[in-house]
Amino acid sequence: MERSNLWAPWRIPYIRGIEKNDECFLCHHYAHAEQDAENLVLWRTDKSIVVLNRFPYNNGHLLVSPARHIAELAEASDDEVIELMKLVRESQRVLSLAIQPHGFNVGLNFGRCAGAGLPGHMHIHVVPRWDGDTNFMSVCSDTRIVSQSLLDSLAELKHVSAEHKLPSL
Repeated sequence: MERSNLWAPWRIPYIRGIEKNDECFLCHHYAHAEQDAENLVLWRTDKSIVVLNRFPYNNGHLLVSPARHIAELAEASDDEVIELMKLVRESQRVLSLAIQPHGFNVGLNFGRCAGAGLPGHMHIHVVPRWDGDTNFMSVCSDTRIVSQSLLDSLAELKHVSAEHKLPSL
């Protein structure tokens, strides 16, 4: 049987950066508002930030994070928890308006063994899903198909967000 390769060169920055970079990308993004476009920041508030995941599981995969560098939910204040959940709600709303997913996975991973790629700074994943989006690519080759560029996704979400006055916290 002839072997074929599936290439995903866009993943190498993530692979090389695991446990080698002392700087938290979420803290960096929050501290540098002037770089929001290149950092794929959708929204920011006094307590939180919402960014497109550079290594998405699916189109429109968002990360909702407190501005403070905290690792555990227990470290978050009540105000931070409330705002994070409101931003998850608004994230679902803007994604529904912009790209009409059939459902969502929303979750948190604490610790590397639980799948946290950034264990030191908690964040909530908001992943749009469509009926039938699990296909042979992920089963056979641990490959994901993301059908829209990150910059196009960000532009569309920002447009829909402004049009519908989101987020409404």
